[in-house]
Amino acid sequence: MPIFNFRDEEALGKVASVDTTNVIVDVENVAHLKRLQVNHLAVLQSSRPGQHLIGLITQVTRKRGIENISDDGIVDQNSELNLCRIALIGTMLDRDGSKENVFRRTIESVPEIDANCFSLEGENLTGFMRTLSSVSAEGNALTLGKYTLDENAVAYLNGNKFFQRHAFIGGSTGSGKSWTTAKIIEQMSGLSTANAIVFDLHGEYSPLTGPGIQHFKVAGPADVEAKRTISDDVLYLPYWLLSYEALVSMFVDRSDQNAPNQAMIIAREINQAKRKYLEDNGQQALLKHFTVDSPVPFDLDFLMERLNSINVEMVPGAKAGTEKQGDFFGKLARMISRLENKISDRRLGFMFNGGGDILDFAWLEKFANAALGSTGENGKAGIKIINFSEVPSDVLPLIVSLVARVTFSVQQWTPSELRHPIALLCDEAHLYMPQRNMADSADDISLDIFERIAKEGRKYGVSLVVISQRPSEVNKTLLSQCSNFVSMRLTNAEDQGVIKRLLPDSLGGFSDILPTLDTGEALVVGDASLLPSRIRIDEPQNKPNSGTVNFWDEWQKPVKDNRLLIAVDNWRKQNIQ
Repeated sequence: MPIFNFRDEEALGKVASVDTTNVIVDVENVAHLKRLQVNHLAVLQSSRPGQHLIGLITQVTRKRGIENISDDGIVDQNSELNLCRIALIGTMLDRDGSKENVFRRTIESVPEIDANCFSLEGENLTGFMRTLSSVSAEGNALTLGKYTLDENAVAYLNGNKFFQRHAFIGGSTGSGKSWTTAKIIEQMSGLSTANAIVFDLHGEYSPLTGPGIQHFKVAGPADVEAKRTISDDVLYLPYWLLSYEALVSMFVDRSDQNAPNQAMIIAREINQAKRKYLEDNGQQALLKHFTVDSPVPFDLDFLMERLNSINVEMVPGAKAGTEKQGDFFGKLARMISRLENKISDRRLGFMFNGGGDILDFAWLEKFANAALGSTGENGKAGIKIINFSEVPSDVLPLIVSLVARVTFSVQQWTPSELRHPIALLCDEAHLYMPQRNMADSADDISLDIFERIAKEGRKYGVSLVVISQRPSEVNKTLLSQCSNFVSMRLTNAEDQGVIKRLLPDSLGGFSDILPTLDTGEALVVGDASLLPSRIRIDEPQNKPNSGTVNFWDEWQKPVKDNRLLIAVDNWRKQNIQ
C-alpha cells in the first residue's frame, strides 16, 4: 500500500513556480507557514500517477503585499505573499516492478502548477525514513548513525557506492571526524575478506582492536636497533621500492648546477646495480624485462662504490701516458654527500638500515602479504592500520605515497579475474595531498600517485577515503573525484566554500548548516546516500585517541609524577615507552 496518506485539506499550499530542480509554493495559511522549517522535507504531487516528489525546504518567506483596492474602493492593507522554496531531490514510487514504496534519486517529472504541497512529518516522515532504512539495509549497508530528522530511523549508506566513487570525510578539530572514521573501520573489520590500509599519522587509531584489525608501525630508531621485523608488526620501506623520480628527489639537489648529470648517472647506475643483483641471485628470467622502476632490490654499497669511482675517474689524456679528469670528475660530490647523510640519518633507518632481510628477493612478497592481504591471505587481519608517527615530516609525503604506489601497482598488475578490492583511508590528507601551489618536488611525486589512484583506481579496485580537517588545503583534483561527502562541523569560511562548491547547485544552501552542526553530527551527501541528510553518528565501540582534553577539569587535578622527565627521555630516544 502507498506509504503516504495525505488529504487535500492538509496541503500547505499550491505550486506557484517550477524550474528544473526548484519549486516555489504559495502558502495561503499563515499557521501552515509557521510549521515549515528550512532543511526539513516536503512532498509534492507529481504529474504522474503513483509518484510523489520529495524536496528539501531551502527558504521560507513571508512578505507584505502591495495594498489591494477592491472594485468598491475598500483598501486591503493585510495582503500577504507567503512563499516556500523547495529543492527537488528524488521521487517516491508507490510501486517499482515487484517492490512497493521505492525511493529514487532521480527527478523523472516535475509538479504541475497548483499541485498540492505537503509537509513530511509525523507518521508520514517515520514511514518514509523506515523505507529508506529498509531499502538501504539490503545486503550492502554501511551504518553511520541516526537521521536527525527522525532519531528512530537508522541512516545507512550504500557500501559499494561509498568506496567505488571515493569519499571525503572532513570537519574541524574536535567535530567527530576520527570518531566517524573509527565507526567505518569497525564495520569494515566485520566483513570476512575486507581489505584496507589506514594511514595513521599520529597513532590516534591505536585503540581500535578486534578481529579483522591489525596494527603496524613504520620502523623507528629503536625498532631498527632491536632488529624488529614484519613478524613484530614493524614495517620497513626500503629505498629500492621508490620509483626513479622519488629516488632522484631524495638523492639529487635540484638547485645544484650538476643536477641533470647526477639524475642521468643515478638512473644508469641503479639500473646496473639491479642487474648485478639479479645476476648474483640467479634471476635470469627477469634480466630481459626489468627497468629502473621495477621493484628489484639493489646493494647500496655497490651503488656508492660506483658513484665514488665515477666522481674521481681519470681517463687517458691527449698525449700518450697522460691522464685527465673524466667527464663527471667532481660533479657527483654533493650528491654523494647528500646520500651519505641520508644513509647515516637514524630517522630514516626504516629505508636504509633494515639489514639483510630487505635485500632478500622474497621480501616484497612478505611485505605485500602482510600489508595488502586480506585475513585469509595473511592469516591475521584485513584492516591494516599503519602508524607513521615516527616518520620525519620532510619525507612523510614521499613515504605515505610509496605505500599507496605499491598498493596501486599490485592491483594494476593483478589479472582482472584475480583482483580483490582494497581501500586506502588517508587520515590528515592535507599533509601529503596539498594544493599544487603549496607543494615542493617531493610533494608533487606524492600528488601524482594519489591523483592517478583518484582517476583510475576504481577500475583496478583501489578506493580512496580522504580524511582532513582542512578541505581547502587538500588537492582540488583529488576532492573533485570524490562523489561522497561526510562533512562534520566546519567553521572556516574557505573550508565551507570548498564543500559548497562540490555539492549540486540545488543543494548549495544545504551546506550553510556546516558551522552549526553539533559534535558527532554530519552532513552526508553523495552517491552512497539515498537522501542528502543530517546524521548523528553512532559511538564506535573503541574510540580513537583524539578526544578533546578537558583543560579546566585537568587543571584542577594533581599532575602525574615524572611526566616531564619521561617526555624528555622519550624525545631523546625518539620513541614513546
